[in-house]
Amino acid sequence: MKIILWISFFIVFYTFAGYGILLYFLIKIKRALKGRPAIPAVDNNLLPGCTLVVAAFNEELFITDKIANCLALNYPDGKLKLLFITDGSSDKTPEIISGYPQIQLLHQPERAGKIAAVHRAMEYIDTEIAVFTDANTFLNPDALIKICRHYADKTVGCVAGEKRVQMNENADASAAGEGFYWKYESALKKWDSELYTVVGAAGELFSVRRSLYQDVPADTVLDDFMISMLIASQGYRIVYEPEAYAIETASENVLEELKRKIRIAAGGIQSILRLLNLFNPIKYPVLSFQYISHRVLRWTVTPFLLILVFILNGILAIKGGELFYTLFFAAQIFFYMLAFLGFIMEKRQIRIKALFVPYYFCVMNYAVLMGIIRYFTKKQSAIWEKAQRKQ
Repeated sequence: MKIILWISFFIVFYTFAGYGILLYFLIKIKRALKGRPAIPAVDNNLLPGCTLVVAAFNEELFITDKIANCLALNYPDGKLKLLFITDGSSDKTPEIISGYPQIQLLHQPERAGKIAAVHRAMEYIDTEIAVFTDANTFLNPDALIKICRHYADKTVGCVAGEKRVQMNENADASAAGEGFYWKYESALKKWDSELYTVVGAAGELFSVRRSLYQDVPADTVLDDFMISMLIASQGYRIVYEPEAYAIETASENVLEELKRKIRIAAGGIQSILRLLNLFNPIKYPVLSFQYISHRVLRWTVTPFLLILVFILNGILAIKGGELFYTLFFAAQIFFYMLAFLGFIMEKRQIRIKALFVPYYFCVMNYAVLMGIIRYFTKKQSAIWEKAQRKQ
């Protein structure tokens, strides 16, 4: 029982903290041997042609601001195209976009899901690079320049930007927890990228070489992750560019964030089953290690092991009588009590950020469990109702 407990606890620790610690030291060793990686120079004459693709579904509240943001982006004259696709939108989103001649609009009344819309949009792209961003996120002015400068390196097939969650001092659990999570994720992605490659891109802002793009199945839930990882499976790197970032508000509340996380977890299991070739360490020695450490463990066994560690520790503390296991069990109870207090504070709209992090941690792992159940019970569709964001 003790052996199982410690193996389980090691996997849990490695998933959420150990991999980050290991990455940190691997990067230190790599820098000592090879020095820091050079930052690509920006030469407007060498920047490739680029199409910015925005898939928007019923975004009339955000779309005018999004268009203004896109038109304000810096990029060499004649090298940037804007393509918006609004399939299935039943509000004024297509009508608003059609008022801007600088934007190519694709619209059809049928809604087949975001990935079907993206596939349709790709048929109209003739530039070397396609950049994808969400309709409710806003990019920094030099985002496209910072992204596309990396494509001078022919080993780069995809560049991922940074997601930033907007929050203030009165942030609730969804904002505080999501913000903390993405700060940690950003650090891991920087180190992943420097070691070899980022493990998947987020749809808020990422780009691909048009020639490497592959259509993914129409029922794909995490299309951004699958598109980027299919490029990685071809032997190309996914680079992380923190100086290109997309800002969005947090989910409206924890229930909305939970809805989003469950969908991501269901898509994570789907992706793992469709990317089994990446488990081959002979063909993908570094990518396989990064993929399993950063993604697979989180999306599969770790949430179950959290439960197992708690149960086994409880049995050992009650029956074994050893002080160490009693203290270890007390520490777990204390952590989950903090999470429960975070839940109570959220309900009463009392803002104590220190309690929101353990609460968000528990919500995130609960979402993985529910996502696995949803995927295997065939209840997760690629067409989904998006989580509501704070205005």
